[in-house]
Amino acid sequence: MAVRRIITNIAAGDLSLAQRFYGDILGLDLVMEHGWIVTYGNTSTMQVQISVAREGGSGTDVPDLSIEVDDFDAVLEAIKKESIEIVYGPAEEPWGVRRFYVRDPYDRLINILAHTK
Repeated sequence: MAVRRIITNIAAGDLSLAQRFYGDILGLDLVMEHGWIVTYGNTSTMQVQISVAREGGSGTDVPDLSIEVDDFDAVLEAIKKESIEIVYGPAEEPWGVRRFYVRDPYDRLINILAHTK
């Protein structure tokens, strides 16, 4: 037996807000839409991973989601352009990542990161 994928489910009233944040800013594709649920993803690079933590590192809260991106500066610029509040960072962390925290349209704490090492 092997886990094939792990899906994060976020309860939301207005599904249309997901497109701006997860689709337009983060570049994820709309891979499923049934009216009551929308799913965004990148099927070419999906990996199975679960993290369990006491804190988010550097004394931060544990984020609800961590999203690794290939162009950190472009995503940071898109977040700033949309006037989305950055609640932590951007920071160069001692364990080899650049990251910042934002809240998605559903008030989930999102850790946007890129590995530097």
